[in-house]
Amino acid sequence: MLIKTVRGYTPVFGKDCFFAENATLIGDIQMGDHCSVWYQAVVRGDVNRIVIGDYVNIQDGAVIHATYEKSSTQIGNNVSIGHNAIVHGCSIEDNVLIGMGSIVMDDCSIGSYSIIAAGAVVPQGTVVPPRSIYAGVPAKKIKNLSDELMQNEIERIAKNYLLYASWFKTEQ
Repeated sequence: MLIKTVRGYTPVFGKDCFFAENATLIGDIQMGDHCSVWYQAVVRGDVNRIVIGDYVNIQDGAVIHATYEKSSTQIGNNVSIGHNAIVHGCSIEDNVLIGMGSIVMDDCSIGSYSIIAAGAVVPQGTVVPPRSIYAGVPAKKIKNLSDELMQNEIERIAKNYLLYASWFKTEQ
C-alpha cells in the first residue's frame, strides 16, 4: 500500500483497517475504524480534505477525490463504495451503497439508507433524499428504498466486506 504525505498532510486512520498492497492513500485523509481500501483503489486527499467514517469499504479500482479550494469529501459510517466508482467532492451520509462504476460529482448530498445504482452518474449538486434509489445517466430517483433492500443490499454488502477483510488480515 502507498501512504503518502502531501502538502504536510498524512493520512490518519483508525483501528482494525485493511489496506490492499496496491491501495493508495494520499494527503488530508481522516478515516475511522474497521475500514477497508481494496486493490487499486485510490483515496486522494491532495487538493482537499477527505473524511471517512467507520465501517466503510472502498472496493477495487474506486477513486475518492475532491476539488481544490472548493469541495471536500465526507463519507459517513457503514458505506460501501463499489468497484470502479468515483466519489468526488460530495457528502455521503450513513448506510449508503454507491454501486459499481457509478459517479457521484461535486456538491452532491447522498442521504442515509440510499442506493446509487451501478453505472449511475449523479450530476453536480444533486440532493438524494434518504431512503432513495437513484439510477441512470443522469441519475434520477427510481423508487424509495424498502426495508428488504436495506437489509439485503446495504447491510449485507457492508457486513460481507468486514468478513472479506478479516481473511486478508489473518494472512498477513
